[in-house]
Amino acid sequence: MESELHSIGALARASGLGVGTLRYYDGAEVLTPAWVDPQTGYRWYRPGQLADARLLARLRRVGLPLTGIRAVLGAAPGSGEARRVLDVHLRRLEDGLADARRELSLIHAMIDQREQPMTTDPADIRLTVPAEDLAAALDAVRFAVCGDPEVPALAGVLFEPDGPVLRLVATDRYRMAFAELPAVVAPAASGAPPEQPTAGTIVPTPLVDALRALLGSGTAAEVVLTLGGGLVRAEAGEHRIEGAAPDVDYPDHRAVTRLEPEHRIALPAAGLRAAVAAGATRTLPSGPDGADCAVTVLTLTGDGRLTVADDPAADAPTAPEDVRLAVNRDFLLDAFDALDAGRPEQLLLELGGPIAPLAIRTPGRTGTFNVLMPIRLP
Repeated sequence: MESELHSIGALARASGLGVGTLRYYDGAEVLTPAWVDPQTGYRWYRPGQLADARLLARLRRVGLPLTGIRAVLGAAPGSGEARRVLDVHLRRLEDGLADARRELSLIHAMIDQREQPMTTDPADIRLTVPAEDLAAALDAVRFAVCGDPEVPALAGVLFEPDGPVLRLVATDRYRMAFAELPAVVAPAASGAPPEQPTAGTIVPTPLVDALRALLGSGTAAEVVLTLGGGLVRAEAGEHRIEGAAPDVDYPDHRAVTRLEPEHRIALPAAGLRAAVAAGATRTLPSGPDGADCAVTVLTLTGDGRLTVADDPAADAPTAPEDVRLAVNRDFLLDAFDALDAGRPEQLLLELGGPIAPLAIRTPGRTGTFNVLMPIRLP
């Protein structure tokens, strides 16, 4: 009998699999020998098993899990099952590569931030902004301000002049809100063209709320802001408020805004909000303290439809091409409310994958949008 069989050593040399590996797959009942010598325990394989061994070696090289290897080798000829398993695995590899690229992009941005930190500018700058637009911008970002006093860099709103616009940014590390409004920078006292700061000024939360209350009085059509030099001042008609700006660096929000999404989906705003509010959720830990939160799972199907998952506890997409993104349900509703100032008919959702940030925009308001960090599903 032995003359008609391959020894385990011969099969190892011919297939590229090690003897120990062949023993492992025998124990896993993936590639079992045709005969085992009862005296020595030595394994012998049929000549036809060489093809299976060579296929097994290649499946290992592409990282196919044991269950997938077993399914491929055990698939009935002509059933198409082996190809289906490989297609699913290929999609998993592609998704993993895309996620890795996005993570590396963020890592590069973090390294850039360490080497060239984004600092507030010490030079004073005066700019005039419409009071109504400033009020709307504050409403669009205030919800995302960090409430932890131990993180002073996030306990406020970043006011960042950028040419003809003033950009407002707020984040609590799990969500980030942006808003832009027109701004006119006053010329320097010398008459020279105004200098633009390279970054911005952090306006502390109490001063942000005081400013919003002042704007609510409707006493003036315009507000004059003075930023820089460790001071924030706002003048609206006869009223003026001012306070100190913290001398800390604000996180580099550009690491988030430079990401290119893979998918853009426009949806009716009212319908999406209603679906999230009434949809099923699952409870998962989120945040540094590991507190539980209600999580909404959004499912993007291969044909471009985005829905709120009926079964958020399901372990995997219903189809290989589906993308499932889990986000804090309350954060998602807050984002909808913050963008509701203009009563948009549609919302534009931008996403890149299950671990990439989710951006929520409204048509016609390019600079005003929200970004939510995803929650990794177990």
